[in-house]
Amino acid sequence: MMMKVGNILIEFKHVSKIYPNGARGLKDIHLHIDKGEFVVIVGLSGAGKSTLLRSINRLHMITEGEIIVNQKSITRAKGKELYEIRRDIGMIFQNFNLVRRSSVMRNVLSGRVGYHSTLRMVLGLFPNRDKELALEALERVGLREKAYVRADQLSGGQQQRVSIARALAQEANIILADEPVASLDPLTTRQVMDDLARINQELHITMVVNLHSVELAKEYATRIIGLRDGEVVFDGAVSEATDEVFEQIYTKEDKKHAKMRVAE
Repeated sequence: MMMKVGNILIEFKHVSKIYPNGARGLKDIHLHIDKGEFVVIVGLSGAGKSTLLRSINRLHMITEGEIIVNQKSITRAKGKELYEIRRDIGMIFQNFNLVRRSSVMRNVLSGRVGYHSTLRMVLGLFPNRDKELALEALERVGLREKAYVRADQLSGGQQQRVSIARALAQEANIILADEPVASLDPLTTRQVMDDLARINQELHITMVVNLHSVELAKEYATRIIGLRDGEVVFDGAVSEATDEVFEQIYTKEDKKHAKMRVAE
């Protein structure tokens, strides 16, 4: 994609990841993601999607190269600087990563922990502004009326939308979503993806999302990055993602299976 000077939010500089057993998870990744993009990463299981995504907030350590976030090296950052970089990056997990016995409100407020002392958070002393942010976030995903319901009383789709609200309450300018709809049925899949797309468009929050489904990638992304065996084999606009391109990412059988995930 064309580089937008001064608008780069995330940059990979020759990034590689080698596991202790010698397997190479990422191979010389060099790319940038601009502010406001909705980037979908596609590829087979084991292609390196999660490793790439989780290296952005350093949940996975890289072996070689450097990752720049908001013009700061998260690769080299330590202590307070690392803490502050991560505070700007929200994370949505496949399994929701909620405290199921806690209320929806408390789960959303956990997105504010990066702004306060540990003692204050242990005691649950959230200021009124945090509570207002949490309620606004829940309103945006259509769950304000569930604020004081326990998280384990919600459906899977609702729980995932609570995790989106948590990232919003965090006031993150980047949201990473690692297979956010993999455990959801087709209807709730659409609802969650619609929420992410609307947040991207209305709040200009940069989205980086891992998906198995080719059809969802085509429908929601502004840009698709295809990985195979830890290497970028495609990086471009949705309009450029032809059937021939997907043949580079998937075998024919794999591609058919990816399409069927939405149709089921």
